[in-house]
Amino acid sequence: MLLFAAATLVGAAALRPGAARAEQPPLKLVALGDSLTAGYRLPADAAFPAVLERALKAKGYKVEIANAGVSGDTSTGGLDRLDWSVPDGTQGVILELGANDMLRGTDPAVTRKALETIIVRLKERGIPVLLAGMLAAPNLGAEYRARFDAIYPDLAKAHDLVLYPFFLDGVAGQRANTMDDGLHPTAKGVERVVEGIRPTVETFLGRLGQAPEPKGQ
Repeated sequence: MLLFAAATLVGAAALRPGAARAEQPPLKLVALGDSLTAGYRLPADAAFPAVLERALKAKGYKVEIANAGVSGDTSTGGLDRLDWSVPDGTQGVILELGANDMLRGTDPAVTRKALETIIVRLKERGIPVLLAGMLAAPNLGAEYRARFDAIYPDLAKAHDLVLYPFFLDGVAGQRANTMDDGLHPTAKGVERVVEGIRPTVETFLGRLGQAPEPKGQ
């Protein structure tokens, strides 16, 4: 009788909504980027990966987002450190690179090749990618802007990636959201970045089979 009662309780727990989900470990993501990801001049808990992780958890997602941002990094630099920046066990990558290429006037063909190589190498490891796009500054000229701005949508289409078109949407050119250098987001600016990109990240998580926990679970 006692064994029967215990089995009944275990069975009921197994059938309870969310019981299986509660046992699932958090989805492990890596944000691979430059200073915009690293959190230039900001405390660690105000950097993009930390703020995004909190926002997703508030929506019921079980995620852990590692900060693999390096200030000053280019797309080629990100490629050079890819293997140790994205360890085994990573289940998805948010790729945010290219801003420093643009600021240095790097040939867009170089940026495109480096980003595509990162994407291909991650896909070979079975790691999906969310591509965070960047736009060229107006002072670089129409030809450069056209070539640079096309990189991200082209790569997203070619490799069937979830794309967020412009990482700094709502921040670039907004003095209230940028530091005194006019480039890097303040803590408020990071919150704006997260507000903008979060729905796209949720779409990405859906591709990874991750859904938010129902309220009250």
